[in-house]
Amino acid sequence: MKIISTNIAEPKTIIWNGKEETTGIYKVPTEAPIFLGKNDVKGDEVSDRRYHGGEFKACYMYSADQYPYWKALYPQLQWQWGMFGENLTVEGLDETRLCIGDIYKVGGALVQITQPREPCYKLGIRFGNQLIIKQFIDHGYSGTYIRVLEAGYVSIGDVFNLVEQAEHRLSIFDFNRLLFAKNKARNHIELAQHLDALPQKKRDKLKAYLK
Repeated sequence: MKIISTNIAEPKTIIWNGKEETTGIYKVPTEAPIFLGKNDVKGDEVSDRRYHGGEFKACYMYSADQYPYWKALYPQLQWQWGMFGENLTVEGLDETRLCIGDIYKVGGALVQITQPREPCYKLGIRFGNQLIIKQFIDHGYSGTYIRVLEAGYVSIGDVFNLVEQAEHRLSIFDFNRLLFAKNKARNHIELAQHLDALPQKKRDKLKAYLK
């Protein structure tokens, strides 16, 4: 996996249900290195910290390999890296092979794979169509959030080097499917209970399905 774009956002005001809101989803590429901190990316807008930022969502990565799929669905948009609100656009990112808890060294940072992105209405606003939320879920390739174990700068061209594989193997792709499945796979729920890279609240919520 290799970083091909680093992206940050200034705060942008949007209107949703007749009310003004601030969002950081309008990321734009930057040529400068960006600093991955323990709770967020330095200089990047994080408007609603209930759902973004923090230990388990310090930075969001999305695969450059998925862009052609979306460009074909939304050819009318003015495309650039960062369209999905990702801080890092990564070539070779494959959610079927990335497992929760895997640890990588990239640039000056040490990061851990944590959880898929669960889309909200702000992605719909960015694309001018709320239908993209269902499309994004159905497609299954969600990108991934990361936990920053050691803060540091990352740059375009930096490569992810695997440092440690998670003992319990649950891919971002399979976990994303689990979150939205009507009939949830018991074995995946049980696997999730062993993953310290998942917030306890998320593990507890899934555990309820085992009863």
